Amino acid sequence: MAPTDVKQEGPGARGMAAPSRPRRSLGQRLAARITNVVNLFKKELISLWRDRALLVLVLYAFTAAIYIQANGMKHDLNRATVGVVDEDNSPLSHAILDGFLPPRFQPPVALKPDEVDKEMDAARYTFVLNVPPNFQQDVLAGRAPSVQLLIDATALMQAGLGATDISAIFQQQVNEYVSRTARETATPVELKIRIAFNQGLESSWFTGTMGLITNITMLSVLLAGAALIREREHGTLEHLLVLPVRPSEIMLAKILANGLVILVGTAFSIIVVLKLVMGMEIAGSVPLFLVGTALYLFFTAALGIFLGTLSGSMPQFGLLFFLTVLPMNMLSGGFTPLESMPQWLQATMQVSPSTQFVAFAQAILYRGAGMETVWPRFLATFVVGMLFFSVALARFRKFLAAQQ
Repeated sequence: MAPTDVKQEGPGARGMAAPSRPRRSLGQRLAARITNVVNLFKKELISLWRDRALLVLVLYAFTAAIYIQANGMKHDLNRATVGVVDEDNSPLSHAILDGFLPPRFQPPVALKPDEVDKEMDAARYTFVLNVPPNFQQDVLAGRAPSVQLLIDATALMQAGLGATDISAIFQQQVNEYVSRTARETATPVELKIRIAFNQGLESSWFTGTMGLITNITMLSVLLAGAALIREREHGTLEHLLVLPVRPSEIMLAKILANGLVILVGTAFSIIVVLKLVMGMEIAGSVPLFLVGTALYLFFTAALGIFLGTLSGSMPQFGLLFFLTVLPMNMLSGGFTPLESMPQWLQATMQVSPSTQFVAFAQAILYRGAGMETVWPRFLATFVVGMLFFSVALARFRKFLAAQQ
């Protein structure tokens, strides 16, 4: 009996070619990648929503942290206490006291000479002004009388600022009084000062804005790096490795999801905290600033993922975070002007997107700059951000290959 021929079936049968899949068009492949990114994007948002501790940190950083940083440490005088020993009791001495106006100073309180030491020892007054007898007469006669100003330097910030302000008030009131009573003014040349962009010299506006800029950098790096570490700690990274998704799609979804959270928090902080609560005058376009921030987030989020691939846990990520992000913020020009740094450091920091971000953020929010002014900063941020994105993507591919 002749052996019966057995027909082998299936793609793995020897001698038979596996059925080929129909080749997809470029549009189909692009649509599939977009679908993968959208699905991963949704997953990232859900993961962040479930991480309540990180979510609370984001909410705090864009609300209370901005307000506390702006108002917690004052860089200008606020209701400073002033005592006055007026031994002249003349129209000129009264004019000088009228120059101590709120909110910088509280109304001056009259003191007797024998009360000064006791009141200063009790820390009731930060400043005590002693106007000597015959002060007005000596000024009009061209003599140079001495006026004593006692300062409680334990309030160091108030003391330094107040000494400058009181000196300016004193000179201004004396010059105005002499110009009204004498034929010639006390000073032949008058210096007129005009302040631009922050006429009220509100330090809280500057401090609050710089706090927002700093938090954008720190949180965007932190969220992206924490998202990668969270995948590894929860064991969901292995699930991604068996899915038909590319490393570029995974990384792009993490950047877009965490970047969206940062942009929403930034817009809320500018409109509600800075503008409505603190009364800051936003000179430029908020949408233009958000566009620049979105370009900057490609760099910071890629940096967070890059640091996440080098870290085995959140404590290790925290150490790398402090070693990279804090120096980058300190040297960006936000806290110390670039002009005060060494020349080589100024040139080096120009290639940092954080420096470009601080520059165009201040230009837009403070000075009302438009696209025609900030586009070189935007371009530099985009180019360097894309270059680092490529470096981080290459590192991310190696990291995923090592996990398999």
